[in-house]
Amino acid sequence: MSAMTDVLKLKKSNCKNCYKCIRHCPVKSIRFSGNQAHIVGNECILCGQCFVVCPQGAKEISDSTEQVRVLLGSGAPVYVSLAPSFIANYNGVGIEEMRRALLALGFAGAEETAIGATIVKREYERLLREEKRDVLISSCCHSVNLLIQKHFPTLLDSLADVVSPMQAHAQAIKQRVPEAKVVFVGPCVAKKDEAQQYPGIVDGVLTFEELTEWFAREKITLEPAKDTAEESRARLFPTAGGILKTMDCTLPEYTYLTVDGVENCMAALRDIADGRLHDCFIEMSVCAGSCVGGPVMEKYHRTPLRDSIEVHKYAGKKDFAVEQPAAAALRKNMDYIPKEAVQPSESEIEAVLRQMGKPKPSDELNCGSCGYNTCREKAVAVCQGKAEISMCLPYLKERAENFSESIIGNMPSGIVVLNDKLEVQQINRAALKMMNLSRAADVLGEPVVRILDPSVFMQVLTTQKTVRRDGVYLAEYNKYVDQTVLCDNEYHLLVCMLRDVTEEITEREKKDEICRQTAEVADKVVEKQMRIVQEIASLLGETAAETKIALTKLKESMHDE
Repeated sequence: MSAMTDVLKLKKSNCKNCYKCIRHCPVKSIRFSGNQAHIVGNECILCGQCFVVCPQGAKEISDSTEQVRVLLGSGAPVYVSLAPSFIANYNGVGIEEMRRALLALGFAGAEETAIGATIVKREYERLLREEKRDVLISSCCHSVNLLIQKHFPTLLDSLADVVSPMQAHAQAIKQRVPEAKVVFVGPCVAKKDEAQQYPGIVDGVLTFEELTEWFAREKITLEPAKDTAEESRARLFPTAGGILKTMDCTLPEYTYLTVDGVENCMAALRDIADGRLHDCFIEMSVCAGSCVGGPVMEKYHRTPLRDSIEVHKYAGKKDFAVEQPAAAALRKNMDYIPKEAVQPSESEIEAVLRQMGKPKPSDELNCGSCGYNTCREKAVAVCQGKAEISMCLPYLKERAENFSESIIGNMPSGIVVLNDKLEVQQINRAALKMMNLSRAADVLGEPVVRILDPSVFMQVLTTQKTVRRDGVYLAEYNKYVDQTVLCDNEYHLLVCMLRDVTEEITEREKKDEICRQTAEVADKVVEKQMRIVQEIASLLGETAAETKIALTKLKESMHDE
């Protein structure tokens, strides 16, 4: 038997790294690499939880419709084995109406899987009565079988080695019609794998969703019509405790228990493995509420109580009239399926924890945001190649914060971040220095009016436009700054950037004063020089006049002679 067939797949384009599938995977059989989720086949139990919870619809169930169409065209009579949960999925529609619709698709016949359930429950009764097993676990649920085969192999002896109702019913049909092919229709992903792992019994498996889409394409409508049958008690099988309701539970040495939901199943299996449970028969189903809570039904029908009521109303009080095969014909081999992942050493785990920023046990938050229950589980998954260190949300948050704080903290410009109530959310070292503050804690959460004029922030908040102001004088701090205030609408924050230009402005003012003083001195010098020039000119003028007069007199005297 192989690990798992490819019945549950990933649509890579839709995976958004939310890790929701890992959080809900009970056995953590999902590997993340290249920012994509991958199903680990030899660990997966096909519970379908990843399919149910994925918000992006990144998980898809393989469609077998075309395969079944090929069967219908083969010439062989093809019968449908219809899971008893159909009454809950197709509201108010009984087996006769379902048979009519299925015949319209080309099937040779349609019967209830509950017929096979009757055969199986009788075999359980025989095992308890004749073989006196200590603990016997029902094997109807293929996911339960896979859970034990892969994760609790020491309990394989406690698992009933009996075919499922689907297989028992298919064998019964083929006993009557040897050339027949059988297609099972139900709410379960795992049944597709079960059919492939045990070839020759069930020839195809459709989910209710696939069948509904097929009906729609062929324009076949279902009319509410519920029939009754007294001999149909095994219709209770898809409900929690339904197997026990059909069984003879009177052996005094046994306790009869019902366990549904994968976490409860795993807890029960741990109890059995630890020797805390004895002399009991356990009806076990991975789906909460049993098959009426199956992954396909749960995806689209979130009314488990109503579904359970519908099944109970439809079930009769007596067993189906069916011939019981020999015990040997109902045997089923379920062997251990080894996992590929190797348990890492303690030193390897600790090395990964250190890389995650968790060198001490007290650093392990165990928040579960990565999908793993504890930081150690996550570290083990990293060692096994199933997870990446970057999947740790606190780790990424701390790295981002440290990176942001490192950048902002080391910026030469002052940074002040406010919320839309104008309260200080962040302030860096440069801003603290500008404002003569010793600690950021002194102003964090406080109104900005304590440290800065709020008017510009109110303006930006109102207009949603960036404001830039040069050379703003902060009188309280005796500093000049270039101020830029912008609004981040996405995060409803105001960011104020302050560049201290006090030295620049002071230096400029000093230069301006020197220039002024120099100009004044120059003006005075020029004025004095002009005065001296004027005095010299005046003296020169007087001297020239006197000289002219003297020369004139001299000339006249020479003429007289």
